[in-house]
Formats: sequence, structure tokens, C-alpha cells
Amino acid sequence: MIAPGDEGYAFARSVWNGIIDKHPSAVVRVADEDDIAAVIAYARDHDLPLAVRGGGHGVSGNGTVDRGIVVDLGDLRTVEVDDAQRVRVGGGATLSDVDSATAPQGLAVPLGVVSRTGVGGLTLGGGIGWLTRSYGLSADNLLAADLVTATGDRVRASDTENAELLWGLRGGGGNFGVVTQFTFRAHRLPTELCAVNFIYAEPRWPEAVRAWEEWTRDLPDPMQSIMTFIVPPAELEAGDEPLLLLSAFWSDPDDRATGERLLEDLRRAVPPDAEEAETDWTAWQSAVDVLGRKGLRGYWKNTSFDTLDDAVIEVLLHRAREQRWVGTGIDVHHMGGAFARVPEDATPFPARTSRFWLNVYGAWPDPADDATRTAWVRGFAHEMEPFSSGGLYVNFLGRDEGTDRHEAARAVYGSEKLDRLVALKRRYDPQNIFHLNHNIPVE
Repeated sequence: MIAPGDEGYAFARSVWNGIIDKHPSAVVRVADEDDIAAVIAYARDHDLPLAVRGGGHGVSGNGTVDRGIVVDLGDLRTVEVDDAQRVRVGGGATLSDVDSATAPQGLAVPLGVVSRTGVGGLTLGGGIGWLTRSYGLSADNLLAADLVTATGDRVRASDTENAELLWGLRGGGGNFGVVTQFTFRAHRLPTELCAVNFIYAEPRWPEAVRAWEEWTRDLPDPMQSIMTFIVPPAELEAGDEPLLLLSAFWSDPDDRATGERLLEDLRRAVPPDAEEAETDWTAWQSAVDVLGRKGLRGYWKNTSFDTLDDAVIEVLLHRAREQRWVGTGIDVHHMGGAFARVPEDATPFPARTSRFWLNVYGAWPDPADDATRTAWVRGFAHEMEPFSSGGLYVNFLGRDEGTDRHEAARAVYGSEKLDRLVALKRRYDPQNIFHLNHNIPVE
């Protein structure tokens, strides 16, 4: 346990988002389920707010709290891979922990796009990444979870045990307990990756966006693509002007030729100013880590949408041209494929039929820029509202203080899914001990 005044407290209390400046009464680095149960009981009995931290990478900063207790899962990082391509992952593991264990065996779990991200928060919120069109969300590949509930009980959720709880964990956030271990389904990786970034300077943006939109219309499941506008950080040695990246990854281990042909189709349609290829999975997964180092001040917004027409392109390009500072960016994820074939009611995750998902992410070092940078992200999100298909992804949501919890939860999940989640919350956490999250209210 680390308390105020102890050596290492400043580091222990911090999370990735530098805007979040909380001072917990104690940070407890737990070793096992017994530790977790004891901390939950102490917080409950003394009426102290309780935060649960996995990787601590969430932009909303829910992994810390003022004058309360943090359960830090950072030591629960073991990853085990069995012969049936099942992967058991400790609740404090990061994406890099998982990739380091699975990639040498030619396998990957569908996770996110930043290697320092915690697996727990990512999965419980859904989990969009480079394998989403191929195999679905991280949550779609969650086979089982072991957790400690608000009463200290040890519960396992799977398709055969507490199946409704497993449904809630597949996108309902950390509302039902502290997950100590996740069991995932892994998938085969190509022996040599077929992955590339096509890079375009500002004069080429309109034609590149339109070509990318047309290219994505009929792609097979194994092709995942993300369109990104960024000002590259100095570490990338790519100049200081904003760039457009069309990034694509082909996942089929048995048919590299089709992936190469599809990439060549895009290359011919809009020849890039430069391109960078990658053949190593762990390198590809960590390629954008430099954009989100710990301590930057972050605020994000997101929405799903279906049509990338002239009106949407005008908003995207206008905002992308405005953005001249390092750290803030725009991602448009191409959805569909296996993600879209999961029935809407099979998980809490919303908007399965949406064609695209926009993430506007702000990250900057200077507190003096908080107001203007946050306003820029909010303004962009407001301009996209007329085009939204209604989806909100909790892992891409910053913290908005003062937002009504019922209204916020209903906006994400809709009424029917929220009713199911509330029923689960009342069963496993009726006192809302686990409320420092994208909360499912019980009242």
C-alpha cells in the first residue's frame, strides 16, 4: 500500500491522462483475489470511494480518485496460451503483455491499437482494433472472466456459468466487479505481415479521402483500415505539417496475395506521397505509442456514422486543416465485417451496423491549452452530430463532469440494453460500489 507522503506516491496516484489530478488516500497494489476482496470490504465498510486500475490508460481517468482507495491490478499481468488457442490474461495486463506472449506462437487476440493500453478496460468497454473486421471486438472474443464482486464473492462468467453476467462484461464496463482474469479466443497471424501506411500531404487529402471511401465499400473481412489525420511528433521525423495516413492491415494467414492486390488497388487509385510497410505484429501494434505518452492532457469524443459523402468530408477536412499542433488527431475506423455480423443484442456494444467510427482525440502537454484544445474536440463532435448513426464507444469518451449518469448510459446503450445492464448491476453491485467508471446507475 502507498499513501500520501510515501516514496513513489506521486507516480502511484497518476494515470495516463495528465488532466486527471487526483489524490487517493491509498493505492493498493494487489497480488491476488484475497487482496482485492479485502480492499473492497475496507472501502465499503468505511464508505470510501473505490477506483479500479488496470493499465491506467483510459482517457476518462477512472483509475484514480480523491480521498478514496485505488485497487491497482498492475502486478496481475500473467498471460498463458494453451494448445486450443485460448489465452488467459491477468486483469492488469497491457496489450504488449498479450502480444509478447501470443505473437511468437503465430497468434493474436483482437485488441486495440496502442500497446500500453490495459486489456481490462479495453475489453470491458468493447475493444476496437486491427482485427475488428476479421474477428470482432475484444469483447466478442472474450470466452470467460473471473471476478471479485462488491461483496467479495469470486464469480466466473462464461457461456455456461453466469451467462448473463458475461453478456454484461462484453461492453458494459467495469460495473459488476474487479476482473482478475480474462480468457480470450486467439486467432492465427500471417507469418509475415501485410500492413502499410500510405501517407499524403495536405494538397492530396480530398482525392485520398474519396478514393479510400470507395475502396472500403466492398472489402473482405481480413482487411482492416484506419484513416488518420495528425501532426506527426518529432520522434517520427516526418516534418511538422499535418499528414493524412491511410493505414491498412491484412489478417488472412493463408492468402497474402489478395491482401497485396487490395493494397495495390488503393495505391493505384491515389498514389501516396510516401509509404511505410511493417512485417512484425508487435511493431505494428506499438507504432502509434509515441502519440500518447503518459502525462499528456487528454480529452476525446467519438461517434459512429454511415456515409462519407461530400458534407462529411467537408467537416473532416476543415477540422483537419485547423489542427496544427502535435498530439491531437482524427481517426476514422472502417467497421463492418465480422463486427457487423454480431447480432445487436448479443452484447451491450452499440451500433453494429455502422460503417465508420470517428475518434477525435486531444492530447497536449500544457495546462494553459486545456480550454482551447477541449473546445476544439467538442466543436468537432458537435459538427458531426447531424451525420451520426447514434453509436458512442465508452473507451473513446472523455470525462464530462456534471453529466447525468442515466442520460449518459442511455445515450451509449439505448433503453433495452440499459435495462438488462441495470438488472445485472442490481444483482452484483446494488450499492454501486463500482461507480468510478462509465456508470450503470442503479437508482
